Amino acid sequence: MLFLILLPGYLLVNLYISFRLLHWFRNLWKKLEGRIFSVTVTVLYFVLALSPILAFVLPRSGFAIAVRRLSTYWMGILLYFLAMLLIADAVRLIIRKTRLKDTRLFSRIGTISVGGAVFVCAGVLCFYGAYHARQIKTTDYELTVSKQAGELKELNAVLIADTHMGYAIGRDHIAQMVEKINACHPDIVIFAGDIFDNSTEGLDYPDELAELYRKIETKYGIWATYGNHDINEQILMGFTFNWGGSPPNDSSMRAFCEKAGINLLCDESVLIGDSFYLVGRRDGMKPGTEDGARKTPAELTAGLDKSKPVLFIAHEPNELEETAEAGADVDFSGHTHDGQLFPLTVITDIVWENPCGVLEKNGMYSVVTSGVGVFGPFMRVGTDAEICNVKIHFE
Repeated sequence: MLFLILLPGYLLVNLYISFRLLHWFRNLWKKLEGRIFSVTVTVLYFVLALSPILAFVLPRSGFAIAVRRLSTYWMGILLYFLAMLLIADAVRLIIRKTRLKDTRLFSRIGTISVGGAVFVCAGVLCFYGAYHARQIKTTDYELTVSKQAGELKELNAVLIADTHMGYAIGRDHIAQMVEKINACHPDIVIFAGDIFDNSTEGLDYPDELAELYRKIETKYGIWATYGNHDINEQILMGFTFNWGGSPPNDSSMRAFCEKAGINLLCDESVLIGDSFYLVGRRDGMKPGTEDGARKTPAELTAGLDKSKPVLFIAHEPNELEETAEAGADVDFSGHTHDGQLFPLTVITDIVWENPCGVLEKNGMYSVVTSGVGVFGPFMRVGTDAEICNVKIHFE
């Protein structure tokens, strides 16, 4: 199991950080060199470091929920504190090879100053990331599809994805999203998966959340497909644990969607207003079927009148060529979060053909949103929480 393989490395990283933290405290004030203080700091640090594991093993309770919410921030804090510390230590190692090695940089004052800079830089990044993740922006796109859609000349579609409702994302964030959606006056709302964060247990006030979705004003309704996190699985530090094959979609998630007025399309298609087709494809990693199977794009469009516009909803922006060949005109996706946290934003450009934005592929538009919510730390650095207002013109 990959998590167990990586766990020793995670513990070693935290030992390194705790050692450097104690070293800084000892230079800051001589009275902090005592054993009692060192043990107290080490214990408190490892309570934070092990909070994701504690949240995983604790039985459901108010305390366990509080620990889980704390742990969602911890991984982001760890990322930036470790990055700043490694940069500082690397610079100091390089300087030791120069004439500056005998300067005050390596004195007690120098150690205190460098440690303080590490704290400030990491803290600023974390506070900014936590604030920025809560600011949902609206991104506008205009597309032209060279097909007739009956009497419909244009369609104002709002794309949302990756709300990850659960222990981190709750009522306030969803209320802001609904307000942003209604400000766009959408004809249709397209929800490209990851509605939930692997469980409905973490939803705060689910009835109120469902009522918020009911307040979305749209002509054709809200249409969604599931993502890889719309599966009831235990999750620990980004690793999911299922004990026996492909887990099916959870009935409680479907019940919430019905109450919220979210229409699910799971390897299904629907003709809307006798004007255009909407096709919802199951997720590739977690299709939610007992045997792990899902239909190909060609199978999903086999019986459709392709003289009409065909709009796909697929959580992950992959198999773009196959989707285009199947007759899709627009493919709406999410999943990537556009990396969510720098420097992970660099990786998405390598992994995905279209990590975020609009890409034209063999006559089809791929539209990918960075998403409304977050996975793991409630932080965004280098990316935005967004909804996409996509105006589609038919010619």
